[in-house]
Amino acid sequence: MVSSWISPKAHKGVNSRIAGRGLFATEQISAGEIVAVKGGHIVTTTQVRELPDPLPNSEIQIADGLHLVAVSPEEYEPVMLFINHSCEPNVGFAGNIILVAMREVIAGEELTTDYALFDDYDGQMTCRCNTASCRRVIDGHDWRRRDLQLRYHGYFSWYLERKITETHADGDTADGVPEHTLLPCPPGLTVSW
Repeated sequence: MVSSWISPKAHKGVNSRIAGRGLFATEQISAGEIVAVKGGHIVTTTQVRELPDPLPNSEIQIADGLHLVAVSPEEYEPVMLFINHSCEPNVGFAGNIILVAMREVIAGEELTTDYALFDDYDGQMTCRCNTASCRRVIDGHDWRRRDLQLRYHGYFSWYLERKITETHADGDTADGVPEHTLLPCPPGLTVSW
């Protein structure tokens, strides 16, 4: 049976203050450490849309028009990561299916990612992370935001990193955000396109 892998330092399916169930650290996780590897069947966007609920909730986009997802009810729990969105995430991507800690995570902390790191779709969702930098509404094209590109450089999924690089190679400013409105890079972060 197809499934995702979760670090033995984490436990999934625990009640979350953000939404439903979440993924939590059960012991300290170091920055750069692998938190999870996403499993599932590779299907098209059309196929994801045709799946009955709750199967589409297990989806993660891996390329334009391609996704990893559970395709049967028996696979749903094993494939689900239960990683909620946060505008102040502690988990990013190393490739398309490997999720890594972006910073040190302490035991008991919920493991979260910003959905802008892997999603590219037409749509929006209400954010319930309640962090200081909460965007309130998460857009399926938030990866285009220059402030997020700078903040999360090196943690976008592979296919979005390529899109970002191609966008900047063309001299585009991604979403048209003027330079003076951008957030500064975190200390110690070097950004090169």
